Amino acid sequence: MELRVLEYTGKKLKFQILGEDHTFANILRKELWQDKNTKLAGYNLEHSLITAPNFVLETDGKDAKDVMEKAIQRLKKLNENLLTNLKKLF
Repeated sequence: MELRVLEYTGKKLKFQILGEDHTFANILRKELWQDKNTKLAGYNLEHSLITAPNFVLETDGKDAKDVMEKAIQRLKKLNENLLTNLKKLF
């Protein structure tokens, strides 16, 4: 997965998630909304077979990169917990 930053102004971050589709983009969007500093978090996927999600994150003044990093850390922890629980089943 690769991120391509299209615009960054401190409280606003526009980027593309190369090599991904609705699956990852949607879970990232939902996780970003868990942060109280998020004012806008959404993405557009023009065509699911040939384009990368175009994402926009806006905050209430907090650095958008910090909000993004915290969301990614929460998703990592969630995945680790899921993997741990799956290993217990098998």
